[in-house]
Amino acid sequence: MTSRRAVLAALSCLLLGGCGLPGPDTGARFPPGSAMARIEDRGTFTVGIKFDHPLFGYKDPSTGRITGFDAEIARMVAKDLTGSERNIRFIETMPRNREDFLRRGVVDIVVATYSISEERRKLVDFTDPYYYSRQDVLVRRDERGIHDLADLAGRDVCTAAGSTSAQRLRGKVPRARLVLVDTYSECMSALVDGRIDAISTDESILLGMMSQYPDTVRLVGKPFGREPYGIGVRRGDTDFRDYLSGLIQRYVRDGRWDKAFRDTIGVMNVSAKAAKPSLSPSSPSLSRSASSLSSPSR
Repeated sequence: MTSRRAVLAALSCLLLGGCGLPGPDTGARFPPGSAMARIEDRGTFTVGIKFDHPLFGYKDPSTGRITGFDAEIARMVAKDLTGSERNIRFIETMPRNREDFLRRGVVDIVVATYSISEERRKLVDFTDPYYYSRQDVLVRRDERGIHDLADLAGRDVCTAAGSTSAQRLRGKVPRARLVLVDTYSECMSALVDGRIDAISTDESILLGMMSQYPDTVRLVGKPFGREPYGIGVRRGDTDFRDYLSGLIQRYVRDGRWDKAFRDTIGVMNVSAKAAKPSLSPSSPSLSRSASSLSSPSR
């Protein structure tokens, strides 16, 4: 009970924005048996992330380092949980295995341009959004026949299997011929080689592709839809979910979110305004977490 009171006090401090979260550097402990306590005791934070998305989650072939906005968010969480951002292990995660990895405990979280949807909420729990993206279309620079979404009818359009982008395309352009793959790097090579006509997915992902082929491809520039990205956790672990939502608010408040954006996505000279989550004075997720941690029945 003493441990639970310590966590409740720390969460209350977060609501007021006046003090830090529990962790190794404060001496406070997490509730015994919680995901936070297990990760702290283990000393290693395991994160599911994409390896082929420049600017978000990308494995540098020359160094092996995982770079990008998602990677920076994960490292911040690792530092809060274990005391160092180096205590992290990245595991490549694809749209088809994200839920399974969480269910089986292969990873502690998934932070991989993971769009929040009601269908996915049946399988995993999501934090509050940490990033907002829109869907767009990427074509070869010399393409003259695709000017908007309607022009994809009868065209070969690549996107990831199991993604919300594929679902949205089926609804908006039913006559598009979808080419479904596991990784967007497959889409990119097919587009450059002329085997497909376009790629359609989140604008954030497309910007990463453009960063690698700036003279070869271009955005159509007619974004549609809105994708909130959340951190995925094992279904039913509301304490961990709410703890992470509190961290997201903290990063937005103290400027670390902005720095991560500038160092990654910002190199493409795009604004963070539409992507940045709003800063709420009191997080409903934190309120839920504080209530549950103080309950004698837990």
